[in-house]
Amino acid sequence: MDRKRATLIGLAAIVLWSTMVGLIRGVSEGLGPVGGAAMIYTLSGLLCLITVGFPDIRRFSTRYLIAGSVLFVSYEICLALSLGYASTRHQAIEVGMVNYLWPSLTIVFAILFNGQKSNLWIIPGLLIALLGVCWVLGGENGLHLAEITANIISNPLSYGLAFAGAFIWAAYCTVTSKYAKGQNGITLFVLLTALSLWMKYLFSDQPEMVFSVPVVIKLVMCGIALGFGYASWNIGILHGNVSVLATVSYFTPVLSAALAAVLLNAPLSFAFWQGALMVCAGSLLCWYATRK
Repeated sequence: MDRKRATLIGLAAIVLWSTMVGLIRGVSEGLGPVGGAAMIYTLSGLLCLITVGFPDIRRFSTRYLIAGSVLFVSYEICLALSLGYASTRHQAIEVGMVNYLWPSLTIVFAILFNGQKSNLWIIPGLLIALLGVCWVLGGENGLHLAEITANIISNPLSYGLAFAGAFIWAAYCTVTSKYAKGQNGITLFVLLTALSLWMKYLFSDQPEMVFSVPVVIKLVMCGIALGFGYASWNIGILHGNVSVLATVSYFTPVLSAALAAVLLNAPLSFAFWQGALMVCAGSLLCWYATRK
């Protein structure tokens, strides 16, 4: 695999994943938060079987198998349901931005638990990312405490799931880095996520799934984005320029918000974009703090 081509394939994964906020929300509007997520991860799991293949679990360390599966499933459920339970499309995009605290938190976790070296730039980096999220939640007023509080109180479940998800994904990345030893359990983890969601759908009171042409199109697109995204990222990491991929990935919050705004027909305020850029800048500063 040519290095430049592999890097481009890896960059395609970033674009695919950036569509997830808008597509997950779109599917959940027709199939319900839980039913829609179950359908998405079922389709994605089948695509992962084709593109990535099923892993040899016997080669996994016990810690990676247990901790990795629990953290991955927990995160994906938090992400999908936080978007599905959002009161409005605009709130779903805000919730998605809260989730993008995970890049900064991943670096902090790597420093705390994996011995990653860093300098003091990590502190302003984390603070800027947090400030960016607060700026987004402040609506058109930017950093406005009353508006931020009102937003969170209006739907604590969605915001709480997104915030918890950011910490869970940071923990997953830390566990994977420490215990995976080159193994890739993505296919298994996605299928376990689908199974968990179907269990919740079957044993709880959920709205009926209403299929329509737009919902089915979004479902297929979301499954492809998730399934082929992991396959593309795997190629990029193995054969491409990892530094380029890592740097570009920190701009995902802005790209994700832009695509979500288009897919959901939900215009975003200038203050939102200011906050999104702060989240990106904070993540980049955290990343810079770990460079030699």
